[in-house]
Amino acid sequence: MQTVLQNLIFSLNAIIPIFLMMVLGWFVRKWNLLDDHSVGKLNQFTFRVLLPALLFMDLSTADFQSMWDTKFVLFCFIATCLSIGIAVCFSLFHKEKTERGEIIQASYRSSAAILGIAFVNNIYGEATMAALMIVGTVPLYNVFAVIALEVTAPRTEHNTNRKKLALQTLLEVVTNPIILGIVAGILWSVLKIPQPVILSKSVSYLGNMATPLSLIALGASFHWRAAKEKFPVVVEISVLKLIAFCGVFLPAAIWLGFRNEELTAILVMLGSATTGSCFVMAKNTHHEGAITAFAIMVTTLLSALTLTAWLFLLRTLGYV
Repeated sequence: MQTVLQNLIFSLNAIIPIFLMMVLGWFVRKWNLLDDHSVGKLNQFTFRVLLPALLFMDLSTADFQSMWDTKFVLFCFIATCLSIGIAVCFSLFHKEKTERGEIIQASYRSSAAILGIAFVNNIYGEATMAALMIVGTVPLYNVFAVIALEVTAPRTEHNTNRKKLALQTLLEVVTNPIILGIVAGILWSVLKIPQPVILSKSVSYLGNMATPLSLIALGASFHWRAAKEKFPVVVEISVLKLIAFCGVFLPAAIWLGFRNEELTAILVMLGSATTGSCFVMAKNTHHEGAITAFAIMVTTLLSALTLTAWLFLLRTLGYV
């Protein structure tokens, strides 16, 4: 009973502050401290500067060469690919085509970079496998999110041509600030480039701002009326995100021999809440963002319970 309570308290301590930042953003908007224009600029600043800095900060200091585990990284990559495929198939049942990109990324993208390292480090005192999990998932998360959002973005007379759309999507992938941050971080680590104190402190200042500001912007952009209409699809996204993927891929991970820190990192990859950066990317690709914002809020609240339940089950069975 004490273990259950400890797991619940740990999950609540990790999840509730995230939700409170969203609530703060909503109140900031209600108090007229932010308007539509300022929220839009805040989203752009987070997307183009803060999130890349956060990912660079996490990846550039990791020693990938000494801790590399090909089997683990491949499993994370393949499980993510299959999750994306399932999310795409699920989105096809939704009639509104322009909302399918939001449904896809909200269904498969987890808080791997934000929650993963903290979650695993809190349990095991180190986050080696969480860093490797990020390598196997986050680049794919972002590349496919850009593709899905661009392909399903509301069309204008300037982007209906398929050839132009393909070139535009490719350009968006190559120049996506988040992907550039990931690539720069991995190269920095692999090449063992030293980080001057000035650089590391400056990047850490920016990276540490990414999560709270993106969540505040999300809360400030949230509209209850639009969210109510999306409630059924958000419930389906939450079941897929928090329960179905874990139910499918955790047994496979156990069968392949992953245990303890590895299995916990996989749990976070599969079953943590939809990441707040989904909303920033959705808005920056001209989507409404209502489905994404509501999915982030619902999965964030529910994941405190579902992650605890999955972790307790794995501990009870002796796998972590």
